[in-house]
Amino acid sequence: MKVISVVTAMHDAARPYLAAAYQSLASQGLPDGWTWEWSIQEDGPGVASKELLPSDPRIHIGSSRKGGPAVARTMAFARSTGSLIKVLDADDELTPGALARDIAALEAHPRIGWTTSRVVDLMPDGSLLGFEGDPSPGVMPRGAVLEHWREHHRPQVHPATLCARRHLVTLLGGWMALPASEDTGLLTALSVLSEGYFTAETGLRYRKHPAQSTAHPDHAKGAEWAARMDIIEARAAALARLLSQPH
Repeated sequence: MKVISVVTAMHDAARPYLAAAYQSLASQGLPDGWTWEWSIQEDGPGVASKELLPSDPRIHIGSSRKGGPAVARTMAFARSTGSLIKVLDADDELTPGALARDIAALEAHPRIGWTTSRVVDLMPDGSLLGFEGDPSPGVMPRGAVLEHWREHHRPQVHPATLCARRHLVTLLGGWMALPASEDTGLLTALSVLSEGYFTAETGLRYRKHPAQSTAHPDHAKGAEWAARMDIIEARAAALARLLSQPH
C-alpha cells in the first residue's frame, strides 16, 4: 500500500477547527493502492489534540517543545512514512478529491516534484472568497515561482496546498526556520529543484480567523517581514545558481 502523509502543525488557536480538518481528510477518496496517514505535531505541551479527534489508526500525534509552525511541521514530517507529503493546516479544510488529484498529477508526470491547487478563503461567516490571477493549469516550469516571487514578493501559487515528493522535502531539510512564511520558503525552493503542477480545481478552503498567524501585525510589514522575504529569495536563488553550474 502506498502512503500519502498529511502533515499538520497544531497549536491552541486551532483547537476549534481541528475536527473539521479531520472530516475533510476522512472524506477523501483515494486511488486504488493508496492510503493516507495524518501526522499531527503539537507545538508545545498541553495542546491535547487527541481529545478533539475520533479514534483512527491513521492519525499519529506527537508533541515537542514550542518552536513555531516551521519546527512543528518538520517534526511531523520526521515522523511520517509516506512517499508523498501533503500540507494541511489545522484550521483549514481539504475539498473533496484534493488528495486524489495530487496523486494523479504526480503519477502522470514523473518528472514533476510537487503540486499545488486553487484556494478559496473560508470567511468567519461561512462564505467563500475566491481569487484571480492563478497560473494556467498543468505543468509549471522550474523557477517560475521564484521569478514571480522576485517581482511580487508573494507566491504565485498557495503554499498551503502543497504536495511534494518526500525526497525533495528531505533534501531541503523540511520547512524554513522562520516565524512565518516557512511554507512559502519551502515551495519557492522546491520550484527551483523541480517542475511542479497547478490544479485549477479548488483544493483547499483556507480559513480566515483572528487568531491565525497571518493576522499578526508583523506578518506583512516591518523588519521581520523584510528579513523573511530576503532569505526566502536568497536561498532559492542560491539553489538556482548551483543547479545552473556545469558539471
